[in-house]
Amino acid sequence: MPAISGSDYITRIDNLKANVWVDDKPVTGKISEHPAFKGVINSQAALYDLQHNDSLKSIMTYTSETTGQKVGMSFLQPKSIDDLIKRRKMTQEWALASNGMMGRSPDYMNTVLMALASSAGYLKGKENCYPERLVAFYEYARENDLSMTHSFVNPQVNRAQFYFEDSDEPIAAKVIDTNDEGIVIKGARLLATRGGITDEIVVFSAGGIQDKANGFAFSIPSNEKGIRFICRESFVIGDSTFNYPLSSRYEEMDTIVVFDHVLIPWERVFYYNNLLVSNEFAMASSFLPFSLHQAISRQIIKTEFVLGIVQSIIDSINIGEYQHVQEKTSEIIIALETLKALIIKSEVVAKLDEWGIMRPDQKTLQVASNIFPKVYARFNEIIQLIGASGLISIPTESAFESPLKKDLDHYLQSKSDDAKNRVKLFRLAWELSMSAFGAREVQYERYFFGDPVKLASQLYYSYDKTPYVKRVRDFLTEE
Repeated sequence: MPAISGSDYITRIDNLKANVWVDDKPVTGKISEHPAFKGVINSQAALYDLQHNDSLKSIMTYTSETTGQKVGMSFLQPKSIDDLIKRRKMTQEWALASNGMMGRSPDYMNTVLMALASSAGYLKGKENCYPERLVAFYEYARENDLSMTHSFVNPQVNRAQFYFEDSDEPIAAKVIDTNDEGIVIKGARLLATRGGITDEIVVFSAGGIQDKANGFAFSIPSNEKGIRFICRESFVIGDSTFNYPLSSRYEEMDTIVVFDHVLIPWERVFYYNNLLVSNEFAMASSFLPFSLHQAISRQIIKTEFVLGIVQSIIDSINIGEYQHVQEKTSEIIIALETLKALIIKSEVVAKLDEWGIMRPDQKTLQVASNIFPKVYARFNEIIQLIGASGLISIPTESAFESPLKKDLDHYLQSKSDDAKNRVKLFRLAWELSMSAFGAREVQYERYFFGDPVKLASQLYYSYDKTPYVKRVRDFLTEE
């Protein structure tokens, strides 16, 4: 099957009948109709439909060299700078559909899988490593347009630097057995966003592994026997797009994944029982530059949306003449243009890697990934400061259909908007900056690639400062 449609996606996910728990109850019936998932499933389906839009096909798809059919552009292995630009345009087209709110739109994991498969050569000849299986799964996912979630993180039991789990029953997912059919996994992993509403779950070690049993990479269907997805509390309060314009559409559920003696067939095991590979593959592969390139491309669209919200508030209540408002808005503009410049620079100075794949410049993208978590938290503060009490005085849609309508129309009007449209705008600003959904967005972007302090340290240690130190030393020796 080539690039799928939205109805294809919904049908496949409903037919999966994955073991998903919300609060204390398993999801029964069609998961696409469950209140916690209905909005985001429909929003993701709309993304797949864009692949069949005649005006966007050249942006969203390309011709598979294997089958000659149109497949998702997010699977493209770039061989040139033009290919990188194609990938960015595709990501940003999908991001525009949700204004960047869907951090785990399909192109993220498609990109991750493409990057890992493109670096499969690293695994060749290494003990318990199967690069051919990784490449085969990438091709299968590409030709069938699979949707995927993932998990890289172990449960936070003890975050000491040299913690070794000492428990009769595994807490962090680990290999507890191998047999002729495959490896057996028991334990849990965090934090699978969209767990249970994708075809597959990809699990691999991103580093920091101290026990061989915790180091592996595999993919498995989300409905595999023994897998449970335990959801956090849903942030979908209601399905009114007036009251909850973001959560009703884009609430990406996060889940704990429990593996209860799950058999992973050998053909889906990419590596296991190799401490060096478990700790190095994520960094040695093209995972980081490509996943950063995808994420920052999306975050640019999200930043544009924030700027649009802030300026809409300014126009609505006529506060553009105040210099402190101008200064705060300029912070968003500066962040936006900085991110745009960095993503373009990462493409301009991209280089072919040892496997013939054009990698965007990792250092440039690491700079961007260190900037965005800080500025995004500041964006929320700016919305709060500019919106002020207007973010509190936001009655619901039903109030405008009640006997209170006359009062609301009179007292909540603004310079540029009637009362209902003004409240609609401010409810959007409130949900982005002050609701549970909005708070999760801040935390999500803050830890998108891990601990911000560790990310800064990685940049510090990997950035070549030698030429600049030499320049200073040479200057000091001049007579």
